Amino acid sequence: MVKLLLGLVKGLVIGAGIGYGAFALGFDGGFNWLTYGLIGAFVGLLVGKPLWSLITDKEATVWVAVLKSIVGFGVACGIYALVAKVWGGFDLEVSFLAEGKRNFYNWQPVFGGALGAVYGGFVELDDSVDDKAKAPKRARKA
Repeated sequence: MVKLLLGLVKGLVIGAGIGYGAFALGFDGGFNWLTYGLIGAFVGLLVGKPLWSLITDKEATVWVAVLKSIVGFGVACGIYALVAKVWGGFDLEVSFLAEGKRNFYNWQPVFGGALGAVYGGFVELDDSVDDKAKAPKRARKA
């Protein structure tokens, strides 16, 4: 449960941060694909077993983080496609970011944070499954 919450928070922070950067720079419309794909990629690199943890571990490979990043890019773009093109989203007003209503998926900090949290929770849970198997066994006293 703690790992899930940790993954949700880390993904939320990464997604909202990248989303806010894109929002502040005015990247919307077609750039949403790239923005949400980058959110998935960075969440894949940094959540769970992060890249620097895999570099220092002699028994692990960096390709695990690279694959999580590539899959994250695809998953994030796929979720954006489902929300924007299939479902259509809903209008939302976020007064502290800008005036007026926009579709939910056009508020990059909000949708990016939600997207990062969902994928971050999944990645953190997926990586925590291996923790119990790799725990060192204690020697029995005779």
